[in-house]
Amino acid sequence: MTKVLVVHGAGINMRGKSQVEIFGSDTMDDYSNQIEKYADQLGVEVDIYHSNIEGEVINKFYQAHEDGYDAAIINPAGYSAGHPALAAAISQVEYPTIEVHISNPAARGNASQIAPSCRGVITGFGLYGYYIAIKAIKDITG
Repeated sequence: MTKVLVVHGAGINMRGKSQVEIFGSDTMDDYSNQIEKYADQLGVEVDIYHSNIEGEVINKFYQAHEDGYDAAIINPAGYSAGHPALAAAISQVEYPTIEVHISNPAARGNASQIAPSCRGVITGFGLYGYYIAIKAIKDITG
């Protein structure tokens, strides 16, 4: 079975509590529950992880590499800019990483500095973006 690391980046724990006009009322738990439903539908195993500490996220990417994960999905949130060590870690692991954003950061004038390290980026589809990412991973790692 395809095994995927899903990383909720810095600040995702505040979803549904602030910036609701941009990201909606779904909480981090809502995100995780929906991701698990999508994974079940597609026959993929997910390991969902969150940290507001960049070094912990980097260590999780490296550990997933050592543990033989097939791919990763990251919503970098607060890690989207100014985190070159995280971008480097994503570039160093053997598995592909897909970046997902609930909203479209480009519509707000933002560009992710993590994106160039990723296999692809999915933005603006709400939580359904995770389904797209999981499906893509299943297809490319097949």
